[in-house]
Parts: sequence; structure tokens; C-alpha cells
Amino acid sequence: MFDTRLLTLLPDLASFILVVEEGSFTAAAKQLGVTPSALSKLVTRLEKSLSTKLFERTTRSLIITPTGQQVYDQAIVMVNAARQAVDLSSSDHREPTGPLVVAAPEAFLNSVLQPFVAPFLKAYPDIQLKLRAADGEIDLLRDRIDIAFKLTDKPDENLVLKEMGKTHLQLCASPDYLSAHGVPTHPTELANHSCLYLAETDKDHVWDFFKEDEYHSVAVSGRYAVNHSQMRLNGVKQGIGIGIFHDFVIADAIECGEVIAVLPEWTIKSNYHGAVAMQYPQTKYMPARLRAFIDYVSDALKEKLAR
Repeated sequence: MFDTRLLTLLPDLASFILVVEEGSFTAAAKQLGVTPSALSKLVTRLEKSLSTKLFERTTRSLIITPTGQQVYDQAIVMVNAARQAVDLSSSDHREPTGPLVVAAPEAFLNSVLQPFVAPFLKAYPDIQLKLRAADGEIDLLRDRIDIAFKLTDKPDENLVLKEMGKTHLQLCASPDYLSAHGVPTHPTELANHSCLYLAETDKDHVWDFFKEDEYHSVAVSGRYAVNHSQMRLNGVKQGIGIGIFHDFVIADAIECGEVIAVLPEWTIKSNYHGAVAMQYPQTKYMPARLRAFIDYVSDALKEKLAR
């Protein structure tokens, strides 16, 4: 049986989402065309209806509570469901038109997807493509993302999976560096070399290597660390040291001899390896813009990832 209380809660929840995303009552009120005090009273009414505190308010900040975060996560699901309902009555399912948000790790976005952006937009002039560099966990519903590319051997079981290929990590260095410092023949020798790593976490300088039943964890060091794959690759090309990359990042550089693969017979363990997974929410009514992107990129990546 339909709960009539939802009729008043639904618009209040939608306004609550906007306050969270804008970070203040003032900014959200401007979007809605109401006063900040009116919006604050609306949220207070929502808190009373839900019998829970959604925000910690101070004179200078607005901090969402743990329960408020849970309410927000569920409310986002509601808004996305409403968006799908609106889409059903629009031309979105007949013609590839409208906004499309795609997220991918920075290295994959820059090295693999970027070359296909202009041709795709030329082929589909009515689609507005938004790309987000997103390393780490991606929540499609919460972050309002239509499609996410993940480099993982553990894809999200709640999403549709389309595997685009496989990827692995590889070490490389410039010919000049290896000529001057020698070619490592075993992972443990990397401790005596200058290495370039991400420096995002305290463990990024620890590289784990596997070959058959042999395992080595090596703490590397170097004078240059950067969490941007192309900048790191440029450093390797310029002879700063040995770097670690996904195969698709260094394929061209290896092919033309700018860098040389190091310890290629070893497998490097990482949180970002395995399948190149394209994932999106399960839906019975897929917008034409989503189908257009999936088909276009699937065809375009076949040759790129098969190298």
C-alpha cells in the first residue's frame, strides 16, 4: 500500500541532496530560487519527519552526519530512479542526445579513451560528454556516473559488466638510464636504483613481484614521485629512473624504443590490474546516448587493447 507521507518527503529529500552537493544552504537556495532560511527550515522539517539529525550546523560549516550520509545515499538512488522515469517519456531512448558522464582511472582516460573523444563527439553531435578522472572506488549512483571503466579482477557484481580486455603493470626505463646504471636482473636489485612511483599512499613505494612460486616485496626509492602517469613516463624517458606503468601507457614508447621493458618476466601485484571492465547500472530502458557510447568505444578499443 502506498505511504502518503512520501508525497511530502520526496521533494524535501531532493532539496536535501542539493544542500549536500552544494555544501551550504546559501548555495543550494540560490539554485532553488528560495531563501537560505526557508531551505534550512525545510531540512529541519525533514529531520523531524525522519526522527534523525542530518547535519551538524555551526556558524561557519555544515557537516553531514553519518546517518545523514546514509539518507543521502538512499535519496540519490531515488533521484536516479526518477531520472530514468523522465527519460522514458523523452526522446533519449530514440535518439542519442543529452549528457553522458563517464569515469575512468587517470592513466586509462589519458592513454586509451582520450584519442576517441573528438571522433565520438563528431559522430554524435547531440551528446554532451563529461569525462571524470577517478582513481580508487567509484560509486555510479552516488556520483551520478553513467559508465565507469575499472582496472580490476573484482568488478562490481551489482553492475552490468563488459570486459574490454586485460591489463598488467610493467617496469621500464630509458636506454640511457640502463646504459649508465645497469639493467636489473632481479626485483631485489631495484632497491639500488632510482625509481619513480605514485606517492599517493605510504605503500606506493613498495612493489610486489611474483614469478611462479617466487615472491618478493621491494621497497624502492627515488628523487621523483608523481601520481600522473604521463608526467611519470616523461621522467622515465628523460633518464630519471625506472618507472611502473600499465601496459597501455608505455606500449607506444616501447615500440619506438624510447623506453625498454625491465624485468618483463615478473608479474607485479597491484590494486589496479586484471580486466579492463566497462560497467554501468542495469536498466531495462537504456538511453540511446548510453548505447551509442558503449558500441562506439567497444569497437574502438578492440584493436587498442589487443596490442
